[in-house]
Amino acid sequence: MTDPISDMLTRIRNAAMAGHETTLVPASRIKQNIAKLLKQEGFISGFELTGAKPQRQIKVTLRYDEKGTPAVTGLERVSKPGLRVYVERGEIPRVYGGLGVAVLSTSRGVMTGYQAWKSGVGGELLLKVW
Repeated sequence: MTDPISDMLTRIRNAAMAGHETTLVPASRIKQNIAKLLKQEGFISGFELTGAKPQRQIKVTLRYDEKGTPAVTGLERVSKPGLRVYVERGEIPRVYGGLGVAVLSTSRGVMTGYQAWKSGVGGELLLKVW
């Protein structure tokens, strides 16, 4: 697998479109941080680490409204292994006029675009969620 973050996003997107309650994603530290941001921003209900140490997995619990519409309507991987995308503080995009979230990997850790803008740092633009 050349892009584990894209794999995580695809699993979440497919599970949401199929109406599944949870999905399993192979664990890594950056994926845990992305899941934590998605939970803070209200796109997923929660996540937990499962399994033994060498092959841990993240169990992501998806969030739906009362009509059954998933909270995650779109996920887009921006920076890819073949083409990295870096942004400065003033270039951080607003996703859907503030309704979505841009996720950046900065020197201060993985954070949302708004948090990075407030901190005055730029970084690698990992993904956009809306």
